[in-house]
Amino acid sequence: MNDQRRRGRPGKPYRRPKKDPVRILAFEALRAVDERDAYANLVLPPLLRKARESEGFDTRDAALATELVYGTLRRQGTYDAIIAACVDRPLREVDPPVLDVLGLGAHQLLGTRIPTHAAVSATVELARVVLGDGRAKFVNAVLRRIADDDLDGWLDRVAPPYDEDPEDHLAVVHSHPRWIVSALWDALGAPPAVAGGGGSAGIEDLLEADNERPEVTLVARPGRCTTDELLETLGEEAGLPGRWSPYAVRLADGGEPGALDAVREGRAGVQDEGSQLVALSLANAPLDGDDSRWLDGCAGPGGKAALLGALAAERGAALLAAEKQPHRARLVARALDGNPGPYQVITADGTRPPWRSGTFDRVLMDVPCTGLGALRRRPEARWRRRPEDLDGFAPLQRALLREALGAVRVGGVVAYATCSPHLAETRAVVDDVLKGRGGTAPGAEWIDARPLMPGVPALGAGPDVQLWPHLHGTDAMYLALLRRTG
Repeated sequence: MNDQRRRGRPGKPYRRPKKDPVRILAFEALRAVDERDAYANLVLPPLLRKARESEGFDTRDAALATELVYGTLRRQGTYDAIIAACVDRPLREVDPPVLDVLGLGAHQLLGTRIPTHAAVSATVELARVVLGDGRAKFVNAVLRRIADDDLDGWLDRVAPPYDEDPEDHLAVVHSHPRWIVSALWDALGAPPAVAGGGGSAGIEDLLEADNERPEVTLVARPGRCTTDELLETLGEEAGLPGRWSPYAVRLADGGEPGALDAVREGRAGVQDEGSQLVALSLANAPLDGDDSRWLDGCAGPGGKAALLGALAAERGAALLAAEKQPHRARLVARALDGNPGPYQVITADGTRPPWRSGTFDRVLMDVPCTGLGALRRRPEARWRRRPEDLDGFAPLQRALLREALGAVRVGGVVAYATCSPHLAETRAVVDDVLKGRGGTAPGAEWIDARPLMPGVPALGAGPDVQLWPHLHGTDAMYLALLRRTG
């Protein structure tokens, strides 16, 4: 490149773009999510560790980078609608890296307290570094249009009126795909046709909860650690008792779990309270006769298996943890390492099990699903999932439940669980299997799961249980408990 090209136009000295490590890291994380279908909660931690070592990131830098990444992903639908109103072409014609930079800028302008001039200038500088001067000018023009109004003003412009199209209105305002808004509303039991103009409070609370940063919750694994130990280590300001699980501790400041000895040693782990309640409900379900053989049939990555293994050990029972994917089976083995009682981890397909029928007394089948119940933790999942994904999971979920009922002895208990509130993945699966649709299964009857979650409010009419982020502060876990009758 000659000096004239490098220095710019005559009379205008060349200015090297300023590198902003925090925003460059946030951009790299968003690109990984988009290009590699990565998850932010897996991509971001190693990037932050590297930045601490090479860039000297401190706590504030890490917090800002985290907010930029998760905030941009959570509000992507809203920001896309606003950006679309500020450009002269369809968004599909805008290069994805440019959209990522615009999303970061929109979030700083509309979703943080960063001053307008700082948000625009810092994002334009980022664009110069990662996109080049030409596209940085485009970014600058778009961001200045966005800066003309605040979030509420933009929503008035770009969101359809609620009384004309409530689902589309909520989709834009709360940044969820329309089909997910519809599915969640159905699962709550108040679809638009019933709710009308005044029935949106429940769904709006849920959608907003999906856009909030979830608490980090720990589990003290019985026989290896106690909540008192964790609370004493954390101190009064940093640790809070769980709301519902006797083994839960919440990190009040969103601290780093890996800094705790109990977590590093595997005596405690990170686990949402909803997942803890599922495992506890199965462990505490009434059972006559032998209670020595437990199975976790879809055990990866191992959080529920570790809690079940500890509970089984207290009763002298043995746990078999099975996982189809070898790399996930290794995670299960790591989670169970050091368990005080007998256990075994195997790589096995729960739809073609290596165990004999009627072998176990208690069986957990936490089936693969769309993950719509964990959108707080994996906000990018809402933009990847499609309605047709349900058709792909449906046969697997039913097959796993049928095999779970076959694996348990007569009188034994099966827990069917999934981290999705979508009716096609919850009650519909259980009903179909119990009625023999799609294949025969051993006879079974419902167990009311609600009494097995003492103190937890708003559990519905039963006998199954659906947890909710806005009501329980947990992931939207679903649980059905079944007893084999024949």
